[in-house]
Order: sequence, then C-alpha cells, then structure tokens
Amino acid sequence: MSSASTAWGLTVQMALTSAPTVFTTLSEVFDVSFPEAVFDDIDVTHYASPGRKREYITGLADSGDFDFTMNYVPGSATDSYLRTALGNQRVVKITFPTGDSVTFTANIKKYNPDAVPVDGKMTAKCGGKVSGDPSYGAAAAPVNALLPSISGVLTSGSTLTANEGTWSGAPTFTYQWRRDGVNIGGATSHTYVLVAGDVTHGIDLVVTATNGAGSTNATSAKTANVA
Repeated sequence: MSSASTAWGLTVQMALTSAPTVFTTLSEVFDVSFPEAVFDDIDVTHYASPGRKREYITGLADSGDFDFTMNYVPGSATDSYLRTALGNQRVVKITFPTGDSVTFTANIKKYNPDAVPVDGKMTAKCGGKVSGDPSYGAAAAPVNALLPSISGVLTSGSTLTANEGTWSGAPTFTYQWRRDGVNIGGATSHTYVLVAGDVTHGIDLVVTATNGAGSTNATSAKTANVA
C-alpha cells in the first residue's frame, strides 16, 4: 500500500536571523518550490588524460533558489511581513504534514503580486536565494510554546472559544472542555456553550496537538466562576 499523501497541512515559516527559532507562519501559501543543490564541475583535464577525454572533479555546490505562490491578501499580516522581509535575509522553515521539515537561510529577492484578474483570485509570488546548506529535521511530536486560553463571557448561555496557543510541529488539534478539572461529556468542539450546570464553577480546556510523530496535551488556565 502506498504511503503517499497530499500536501494539505504543509506550513511555510520565516524568522529573523537574529532570532532563528522565533518563526512567523505565512498564510494562504499553496505552491512551494524547494531548494535544489547543483554542484560545479571542475575541469582537471591534462595532457595524459586517458583516452583524450576530459576529466572532472566535483566542486562547490549552489543550494539554488526557493519560491512559493500564495493567495494575495493586501494589508494582511503576511503581506506586511513579506514586504519587510524583501531585500533582507531570513531563516525559512518548511514543515511537511508528517512533521518532517527543511530549514535554510535565504536572501529574500522577490515579493510581488501577479497580474490581477477581473474574475479570478489574486495571487503573489515570494522567493529568494538559499545561502549555505539546508538542514533536515525528522518529525517530532508537537511542543507547546504558549498555553491554550479561553475567550468569551462567563455567563450561562454564552459561548466560549478555544485559543490553541502556540505549537511546533504543524499539528492538528482536538479539544476537551472541563468543569473544575472534570471532563464535560460531549464538549469536544472548538467552542463550548455554557449551561446552567456550569454556574459557580470554573472552566478549563485541554488541547491535544497531533502530528505524524505523536500527540501532546496542554491545559489552559481555569476561568473565574461562571455567573
């Protein structure tokens, strides 16, 4: 049976070279071209080369370019980030749905919208020159960097919303809402509607992040008591 999969869930992130582990995820990306190393051939032919044939040894490698296409959303956070990145060096990390990743430093050479159609979507292209050798990371279970949180009004009948927090590993999420630390049956959606039984109790949320390498749980702070 094939192990092939779609690229749904792939992420492209960038970081400053001065803070190479603090990544910003770029949104609306749908087409990525990866770095491709090409090695120089150095001619070492001499007067006694066998068979009057040229001889070569392998020289230095050029890691090539990378680029991606995205839905163009003028004024979005990604649009603003890439305009700042243009003409500068950034650390780029591409994470596959499996959690495996490739990370490299690149000089961002282009960021420009494509021709804008009257009746089609707007797109843009971004890309640059790869500097040095890309590094490849094996899939690892998600790691939580910022705990989940809960937003909403703490009154019966109101809807609470899960904020997953910040994670590595490009995970997908599942949810379990709890009342005073006890699971609420059936409360496993991204939102939760407070009921009369929640009054005078605090609510918290367990988020489970999952990728191809495993799962990790993180729990939000408990809210004040529901009124």
